[in-house]
Order: sequence, then structure tokens, then C-alpha cells
Amino acid sequence: MGRHTLAGNPPIAVTLRRSAQARRLSLRVSRLDGRVSLTLPQWTPEREGVAFLQSKEAWLRKQLGGLAPSVQVQVGGTVMFAGQERPVLAQDRRGVRLTDAGIAVHAARPTGPQLRAFLRNAARDALVAASDRHAAALGRPYTRITLRDTRSRWGSCTTDGALMYSWRLIMAPPEVLDYVAAHEVAHLAEMNHGPAFWRIVERLCPDHARHRAWLRQNGDRLHRFTFGN
Repeated sequence: MGRHTLAGNPPIAVTLRRSAQARRLSLRVSRLDGRVSLTLPQWTPEREGVAFLQSKEAWLRKQLGGLAPSVQVQVGGTVMFAGQERPVLAQDRRGVRLTDAGIAVHAARPTGPQLRAFLRNAARDALVAASDRHAAALGRPYTRITLRDTRSRWGSCTTDGALMYSWRLIMAPPEVLDYVAAHEVAHLAEMNHGPAFWRIVERLCPDHARHRAWLRQNGDRLHRFTFGN
């Protein structure tokens, strides 16, 4: 792994990565923190990677310029939950409560970790329920569910039936979360994105195109929020 800096105003630091699996040069901008990385196939000369990077400078600056700033969750601010930005409130009692006024956290404890734990727990409950429902409708059981804070995908399904989801889906509207569960459960029958797969998704979630579009248009908002240590 190395680094290269594109000159300009401002200069752009780029992390260079080698990958034995990569078949082509791949430039990525993290929507969470704005970090830039360039992946090179194992035997591609670094000078070729740098030339590719320079050719993409205009695109790269446009992407970085369009990134929304991150938001540290705190009392007095907001956090996304079920498709809405909810005020973060302080309370004397322990625990986190969802109320009509917002989401209340214990005032004597750090706000970020409390809210992250609350959101993860709520996400697990919602995603287990949705996955159970879709798996039953499909007649294909899954083996386990794990939650992660993934930046590149909202979910995945392995060949042994293990489902993975981003816990940030709990911030999206419930029907969008349900679509992602339907999408991943459909992979229990079709481990591809061919026509047969999309027919299954259509059966499990008829309005999937609208929910998929919501994620494309609004997914970055869900990654704006940071929760500290």
C-alpha cells in the first residue's frame, strides 16, 4: 500500500492499494469520510495507476465537492430513524427511548455510543422480522444474520445462506429496509442478478424499484451520521 498526492487546490491524498483479485484499475471515494483510494491489479505498474488517477482528476474533484459533511450525533442535534430526522433529547433515566418528540438518551452518558447501540438493536429486530417473512414466502431458510457498518453495500448473501446487512438501514424508511431484506433473501434461490432473480424480488417486494431508487438517491445521508467511540 502506498500514497500519491494529486497537486492542485486543494491537493488530494490518494491511497494506492494492490489486489490480486482486481482485474482493472478502480477509483473509490468514501461517502463517509471523503477518503480516496485507487486499487491496482497486482502487476499493473504504479505509473499507469498514477496516469489513470490524473485522467480522473476532474471527476474526482466533482465527487469530493458534492459530499455532504459528516454530522456527529449529539443532544440538540438530529439522527435519522425510519426515514425521518428525529431530534436527539436528553433524559435523566437510563437507556434510550423513542418518543413522539424524538429520541431521548441518558444525559450522563456519551450520546453517540448510546444511539449506535439503540439503532443496531432496532435494526436487528426489523431485519430479522423482514428476513423471516420473506424466507418463509420463498420457502428457503437462511442460516444466520449479521449486522455491520458497511460502506459499499447494504446487504449480502453467501452461498451457505448467511445474510449480512448494514445496521444503518434502520435509518431508512421501513419499506426500504424491507426491500433490502427481500433482495438478499432472493439470493437464497438465485445467487446472481439475472432475470430469474429479479422475478423473485418482484414477487417478494412488488414496489422494489421505487425503494431501490430511494437508496440510490438518499443512501449517502445515512452515512453522514457519526457516533464517536
